[in-house]
Amino acid sequence: MTLRIAGLTLLLLASLNGAQLSIEFVAKWEARPVTLSESWHAARNNSSLSLSRIAYLVSEPVLIDSTGSEHILHDWYGLIDFEAGITSVDLVDLPPLEFTAIEFLIGLEPEINQSDPAKFAAKHPLNPIHNKLHWNWQDGYIFLALEGHWHTKYKKGGFSYHLGNEPHRMRVRMPAAVDLRTSDAHLILDFNLDHALANIAYAKTSSTHGRPGDPLALQLKEQAQDAFSVARIDSAQRQTAIPAVKGIATPFIGTPYPLKISKFFPLPPLPKDYPLSAERVELGRRLFHDAQLSKDTTISCASCHKSELAFADNRRRSTGVNQQLGRRNSMPLVNLAWKDAFFWDGRVHSLRNQALISIQNETEMGASLEKIEKKLSEHPAYPSLFNAAYGSRIISAERIGVAIEQFLLTQISDDSRFDRALKNEVALTEIEKRGLELFFTEYDPRRKLYGADCFHCHGGPLFSDLSNHNNGLTLTSDRGIAEITQRKSDVGKFSTPSLRNVEITAPYMHDGRFISLKEAVEHYRSGIRRGRALDPNLAKHSSPGIPLSDADVDALVAFLKTLTDNKFLD
Repeated sequence: MTLRIAGLTLLLLASLNGAQLSIEFVAKWEARPVTLSESWHAARNNSSLSLSRIAYLVSEPVLIDSTGSEHILHDWYGLIDFEAGITSVDLVDLPPLEFTAIEFLIGLEPEINQSDPAKFAAKHPLNPIHNKLHWNWQDGYIFLALEGHWHTKYKKGGFSYHLGNEPHRMRVRMPAAVDLRTSDAHLILDFNLDHALANIAYAKTSSTHGRPGDPLALQLKEQAQDAFSVARIDSAQRQTAIPAVKGIATPFIGTPYPLKISKFFPLPPLPKDYPLSAERVELGRRLFHDAQLSKDTTISCASCHKSELAFADNRRRSTGVNQQLGRRNSMPLVNLAWKDAFFWDGRVHSLRNQALISIQNETEMGASLEKIEKKLSEHPAYPSLFNAAYGSRIISAERIGVAIEQFLLTQISDDSRFDRALKNEVALTEIEKRGLELFFTEYDPRRKLYGADCFHCHGGPLFSDLSNHNNGLTLTSDRGIAEITQRKSDVGKFSTPSLRNVEITAPYMHDGRFISLKEAVEHYRSGIRRGRALDPNLAKHSSPGIPLSDADVDALVAFLKTLTDNKFLD
């Protein structure tokens, strides 16, 4: 036993002291850096092009050493997403050798591509919520996504190129003199988009979804896999990993909360500093419904987020303290465990902070956190509830925010008629099936596909990609996330809400401008306004919107109503 442990220790130390290669990807167009949604580049036929999305999955890296031997990293996956700022990957525990070439795949092997995406941890490169590169209802991942806008002197539009499926897996190989014998290395690779997108008529071929036999997809595959080149190789000081010292874990306070998640849902990134507990969830429920958290004790969180309306409000703008109207429509508070940006403009990245901001907002609850702490400390019940939830009777703003956060994290809607149809427990009607088909099918007349393209922004089990989009609304003084980023390319972009329970969350959009569900769907057929920031998946359509018949609109509305979760609402 002693020898075995010693052997394992030696292996562990060898692994911890292995070499590391960091690979950074830089998007280029004719040797100039690409700035998403900002830089325009000369393209074919006197057109100009701007990219708004560059994302791809990297797998199976191979290093070829000076003897010609291949060192393959099996079961290794990386995500590159320029919009999210994820532009590099690390290869660790490499042998300290001299290498002459590198190879990797853009895409996944079939068994992984067709595997259950819900099994991957929250921040794993293959978690579909994290990478936003999964066709949930068609199975399989998007290997490469390139989206953007184009314009000529007389016309403008968008393009959306998504490559997936086995025939479009790309193998990239290039010479690279990487010496890991005495130091780590940093490899910078250029992704030359002018080569990847060469000889493509954007106006005529504005989209592909990588279906087998699509000549555009095959052309993009061939060009993209040859579009990478070595820009620079730098040496880096060898990093010696030190095993973490196991300290005394903070004792868990209370009763673990058994969060139940549908098998079709990915694993969420739950908070680690305060694990879910039944006591904190119950405390959060009481706080959420307590008007004492407002300045004049007239409204609670639940006043504008009604549980019977999927925690939404049926008013265009909610009324706060002193009868003040809020600026925007109250968003539904459902399936928030998967979100990492809150409010319509995504300006807050913590659910607990969102709760505290709303409590203090002058047009919402208008309260002082210090006064709320004092008020609750003097309450006959709350000190004991905080003691059960946190192990002491101390009442603080942080603990208030965490408790409300924990209550909201447990509000999961996953039992609609659509969900039960997935499990073959019920059957959808013919019109609902037609709506489902339209919802999850792209519009690509070149391939004789005439869907509604809804899944681009509202795909996956959450029926939201949790991103920000400009969906062609007539602009008002509300500039959306551009008020936060100060970028013109973000004007009119707002957080994409989930369509679960959408039947009962009217009115719709950030300002509640659409009263009925049919009116909201009609917008995409006849009301899209073109602008610089219009989402490429809408910009690729001619004015005034997606070509849908009256029957198509009715079918989409019928399908959307299957997303109502009556059990959740009860």
